Amino acid sequence: MIALGGVIGAGLFVGSGAGIAAAGPAIILAFTLSGLLVMLIMRMLGEMSAARPASGSFSVHAEKEIGPWAGITAGWMYWVMLCCGVAAEATAAGKIVNGWIPGVSAWVWVGLFMVFFCASNLTAVKNFGEFEFWFAAIKVAAIVAFLVLGALGVAGVLGHGSPGTTNLTGQGGFLPNGVSGLIVGLLASVFAYGGLETVTIAAAESDDPKRNVANAVRTAVWRIAVFYIGSMALVVTLVSWKDPSVVENGPYVTVLQHLGVPGAGTIMEAVVLVALLSAMNANIYGSSRMAYSLVARGQGPKALAKVSGGVPRAAVLASCLFGFGAVLASKFWPDTVFTWLMNTTGVAILVVWFFICVVQLKMRRRLEREAPELLTVRMWGYPYLTWVAMAAVAGILALMTTTEGNREQLYAAGVLVALLITAGLVKQRKDAAAVR
Repeated sequence: MIALGGVIGAGLFVGSGAGIAAAGPAIILAFTLSGLLVMLIMRMLGEMSAARPASGSFSVHAEKEIGPWAGITAGWMYWVMLCCGVAAEATAAGKIVNGWIPGVSAWVWVGLFMVFFCASNLTAVKNFGEFEFWFAAIKVAAIVAFLVLGALGVAGVLGHGSPGTTNLTGQGGFLPNGVSGLIVGLLASVFAYGGLETVTIAAAESDDPKRNVANAVRTAVWRIAVFYIGSMALVVTLVSWKDPSVVENGPYVTVLQHLGVPGAGTIMEAVVLVALLSAMNANIYGSSRMAYSLVARGQGPKALAKVSGGVPRAAVLASCLFGFGAVLASKFWPDTVFTWLMNTTGVAILVVWFFICVVQLKMRRRLEREAPELLTVRMWGYPYLTWVAMAAVAGILALMTTTEGNREQLYAAGVLVALLITAGLVKQRKDAAAVR
C-alpha cells in the first residue's frame, strides 16, 4: 500500500493545474512523456537497489561507481531538496487547516505538524510505516473514486451528457499554446513525479529489501499510467483547460464541482491535506536516512551518526531543524532566502536523475562482470534506454533555459551543485592524502 500510495503527491492534486493552463489538452502528452522517463529512472534505481540495498540509495552507488565527490553531491543535493519539501508541505498544510479554523494562526499549525512528525520519526521505523500505510490508503481511495466518477462523467451517465472530444480539440486544438505551452506542461509534470525515489530508501530497511524494491519498481508502470496519465486525461476531457478554476481551485476540485459532487472543495482540501502530510512524513524519513548514510560513510558531520533504537535520531533532528529553518525563511525572507531554497529544489531532482543514469551505466557493467546473479531486476534495453533517459534529462534542463523563471531555478541550483562538487572534491583529496 505504501508503494502504491507513495506515487500520489500533492503536486498531482494541486500543481498540475498550472500545467493544464499552459499546455491545454496536451498535458496528457506531457505527463506521458515525463512518465516514460520516470519509469526508466525507477527501473534503473530498482536494478541498483535490488542488487545492493542501501538506505543511502543512489548516493551510495554514486560514491562506489564514480567517486566520493559524486556521492556527496547527489546525496546532499537530495537532502536539501527533501528538507525544503518538508517546509513547503508544512506551510501549505497549515494554510489549509487555517482556512477551516481561522481563529488559530496557520503558523501554529505549521509548528504543530513539524513537531508531531519529527517526534514520530524519532521513535521507531514502524511509526513511519503505519502513518504512510493509512495516508496511502486514503490517497488511493480518493484517486480511485475520482477515476470512477470521471469515467462515468465521460460516459455521460451522471446526468451531464458526454463531453465527447469538445474539450480536447474544440478550444484551440489539442496543442493550443504550441510547443512553448507543452514545455511548461512537461516541466510541471516532471516535478509532480519527484519523490518516487524514497521508495527504494524505505525498502532498504524492510524485512526483505530486494523483493520489496523489485515489487515497487515492477508495479510503477501501471501506477503511473493510471494515477497520473489517466486522471489528467479525465480532467481535460471533462472540463475546459481555459477554466480559471483549474488553477485557482485545482483540477480535481473543478471536475468534482462540474460533476455536481456536494462539498467537492472541502473533500479535495482534506485529500490534499493528507497528501501534504504524507509527503512531509516521507521527506523527513527519507532525508534523515540519506543524511545518516552520508555521515556513516564519512561524508558529513560525525555528530549526525548517533543511532538509538535503530533510529538515526540526530539525523532526524538535523533534517527537521533544516526544514523548520526553511519555514522561518518563508515567513521572514520570502523573496530572498526562501525563494533561493525553493528554486534549488526544482532542479535538484533532475540532477539526481542524471546521476542515477550515469551510475547505472557503470554499475551494470561491473555487476555483469563480477556478480551477474545480483541482477534480479534488469534495466530494459540496456544501455540504449539509459542513454535515452540521460538525453531526456539533459533536454529538460536545456528547455528550462527558455523561460526567465526556470532560468532562475537553474542558476540557484547551479550554485548549490558547484558548492557540493567543490566540497566533495576537497574531501576526496584529503581522504586520499590521509591514506598515503
